Amino acid sequence: MPVAAFVLLVTACGVADFSAADRDQASAETAVPDGTTSAPPLSPTSTAATATTLDDTTTPEAPEVEVSGMVVSAVDGSPLAGVVLSTGDGSTRTDDNGGFSIAATRGETVTVTRPAWAETSLVIGQASSDVTIELTPFTVRGLRVSAEVAADADRFDALLAMTDGSAINTLVFDTKDENDQVLYQSDVELAQSIGTAELTYNPAELLTKTQDRDLYTVTRIVTFEDRLWTNAVPEAQLAADWIDAANQDNWEYPLALAAEACELGFDEIQFDYVRFPEGQAAEQARDLGRIPATTDERAEVIGSFLAEARTRLAAQGCAVSAAIFGVVMSSPGDEGIGQTVEAVSASVDAVSPMIYPSHYGPGWIGFEDPNEHPGPVVAHALDGGIPRLAPATLMRPWLQAFEYRPDQVRAQINEVEQRGGGWILWNFYGRYNENAIPGEDEL
Repeated sequence: MPVAAFVLLVTACGVADFSAADRDQASAETAVPDGTTSAPPLSPTSTAATATTLDDTTTPEAPEVEVSGMVVSAVDGSPLAGVVLSTGDGSTRTDDNGGFSIAATRGETVTVTRPAWAETSLVIGQASSDVTIELTPFTVRGLRVSAEVAADADRFDALLAMTDGSAINTLVFDTKDENDQVLYQSDVELAQSIGTAELTYNPAELLTKTQDRDLYTVTRIVTFEDRLWTNAVPEAQLAADWIDAANQDNWEYPLALAAEACELGFDEIQFDYVRFPEGQAAEQARDLGRIPATTDERAEVIGSFLAEARTRLAAQGCAVSAAIFGVVMSSPGDEGIGQTVEAVSASVDAVSPMIYPSHYGPGWIGFEDPNEHPGPVVAHALDGGIPRLAPATLMRPWLQAFEYRPDQVRAQINEVEQRGGGWILWNFYGRYNENAIPGEDEL
């Protein structure tokens, strides 16, 4: 995983810092992902600052000391739960209030990590009970790797070459897609029993190539819409091709795939179609009495699933994110699908709203054709959603990179950058214009 590391020195006074878019595009292009904190940019190839030590850092006896305190966000000072502090002899995690206590030998280096945040290390000096450690979020700037590109070595290598010298530090793959297929030879029992696992690409081979370039890696898992699953296991069905998300037995399949993806080496798991259906499927589910009746009930189901995923995957060292409808960013409710900014962001490390201007109807925020105003549409969504984020949750929207000129793609990126977020470009076919992608020195 790429990180920007910096060294902190623990003293009696505290810490001194010495460092530094699914089938909808099928209607336009052929498919888009489902639904649509101000930090300095981080380079995935940043190196640690030179360590600084005090004269009394080590002694001949190298005694063990106890250090305690808090880990907080460098962005807004909010406490960070689940941060792992590791020494050569063991590790501990921060509690819900960001608190920690750890015993270590004076002069020993303690590594401080949290999924989706830049790694930090500190050198233990004398004991302290009032240490504050700041972590900085990793700023994702990514491209989606389509199944077609992942399966074609030449196209994948060309995409990798496009990242050289650019601001791109992240690639987003699919391991379970909108066609209900698991795209590699999965060992998950249900994937094997219903015949959804196909060898489209070898994740290990592609992850090795991305790691050679120090790129962060995310994989999408389409979650609660799956025709093959409902056909094979009718009792899992909510309505039409949708799985009943309120039945926790149905959580195990996507969670098993997520755990497997983490074991394969992906840094982050993003759940897509993590919602209740809309349209005719929603009407059918309501008629059958199978869908929670209120916004709070629906949002509780989706938030609980994501919280369970985060608990399991954090133990494996992976971050969790969720793709949500872009319109949810501007809506006080859940649009009937169980996605609210508040409930989702409280359960994940990062939220990725799909803000595609082409998906907004005439009249949206006063524009006859919102697709002709990519910057303002993205800005409106972000300004509506960012204030509602749970503390320490990262915002990194999916942005439209289909049917747009480079300047239109850049207009969206600029709005996100001005607000301190990360971003991912969506093109179903994996076709990106190099002129649309900022250089590494531009941001």
